[in-house]
Amino acid sequence: MSLTDFIRAMPKVELHVHLEGSIRPATLLKLARRHNISLPADSVDGLRAWYTFVDFPHFIEVYLAISNCLRTPDDIELIAREFLTGQAEQHILYSEVTFTPFTHYRNGIAFADQLAAINRARAWAEAKLGVTMGLTLDISREVSPEDGAITAGWAIEHMGDGVTALGLGGPEVGNPPEKFAAVFERARAAGLPAVPHAGETEGPASIWGALRALHAVRIGHGVRCLEDPALVAELRARQTPLEVCPTSNICLGVAPSFEAHPLPRLIAAGLYVTLNSDDPPMFNTTLTDEYLKSAVAFGFGPAELERLVINAVRVTLLPEDKRAALEARVTAEFETLRAQIGQAL
Repeated sequence: MSLTDFIRAMPKVELHVHLEGSIRPATLLKLARRHNISLPADSVDGLRAWYTFVDFPHFIEVYLAISNCLRTPDDIELIAREFLTGQAEQHILYSEVTFTPFTHYRNGIAFADQLAAINRARAWAEAKLGVTMGLTLDISREVSPEDGAITAGWAIEHMGDGVTALGLGGPEVGNPPEKFAAVFERARAAGLPAVPHAGETEGPASIWGALRALHAVRIGHGVRCLEDPALVAELRARQTPLEVCPTSNICLGVAPSFEAHPLPRLIAAGLYVTLNSDDPPMFNTTLTDEYLKSAVAFGFGPAELERLVINAVRVTLLPEDKRAALEARVTAEFETLRAQIGQAL
């Protein structure tokens, strides 16, 4: 067994991936035709070219166009089933998936119908594919705190019904975490964890805000913590998990190349690191690709790769019994794979 085969076969867990950002061009074309919506291209190849990352404003343009094609609960169930099928193909056993319900609520889909559609897909995937997911309901930073409170209310009401956390995404610049401090305090009082994005297109101040104002239990991205030694020390002392998405960071100009990405420096600094894909088709990647590229760029072998997976397993927001069962399964599968790669070497 080669290292490439090992990576493709190994069990995985993903903590930072967007449901809407995982829609493939072929699916988007199907949805657009279903609802007679015009897109910048009318073929899969054309849409694939349009998906290709240019800059953050173009990324937002694509993301909003994708979201605009989701008009019914059936559309949401379709994308959730296709997402989970793609996760199963990569042997991703469990995912904590970011979903932005307020966008679809404004498009006329009641939140209860959105969640029911996702939960139908979740039950189907668990029964048919052996994979499942939890849901991080995401507030987009550019909305008002009052609109953000609507999403928080949904998340609090549906804890235990597939919802595992409250997130904060969208453009960091000009939208600091403090804007939503009261909203996240309400969620924290109800026992709902906070997993905001911070420290990708903004620097350390965004991460400090996520820690202090939102009481984040994990940080989406967080790679720019390295610009502030005091912040690195704080994150190391807390062992706050970072949901690192290298290809996303490269596309957004945080790192010039995969080889220059700060992932090894984050690990060397004693920080708690997990590996994730963010918006896979929009960044032309997958979680498997992130592991493959990390192995090549940083010389990671089986032990380092397994550590990254186990890191993710241990900070999932599953109930403790389910988290322990997942870790036992992952550990057993890695033991088998280590024996196979050891024989091959």
